[in-house]
Amino acid sequence: MPRPRAVALRYHPQAPFHDLVPRLVAKGEGFLAERILALAHQHGIPVEQDPDLLAALAPLDVDMELPPDLFRAVAVMLAALYRANALGALNDGGRWAWPRPANPSAGAGL
Repeated sequence: MPRPRAVALRYHPQAPFHDLVPRLVAKGEGFLAERILALAHQHGIPVEQDPDLLAALAPLDVDMELPPDLFRAVAVMLAALYRANALGALNDGGRWAWPRPANPSAGAGL
């Protein structure tokens, strides 16, 4: 059985971060990937499974800004998340009402 893998991105252009582009803020395999996904769910951070994007992001170092060649792929993912938000994908507590992926090792935690 393949070990789960996950990465976490941050894009927060407002204070206190003032990100100009998305940034890789965590990545890991096995237990660390499971912990990244658990923390995302615990804090209402949306999780997207995209094995191709995970493979493209995996070589990056933590705290690295995404290179321009990945902007489009990440923009497509972010647009889908923003669309889901606009369509009411948030629950009463303001957290994402998405279920935890049934098989995190099949894709990516983004």
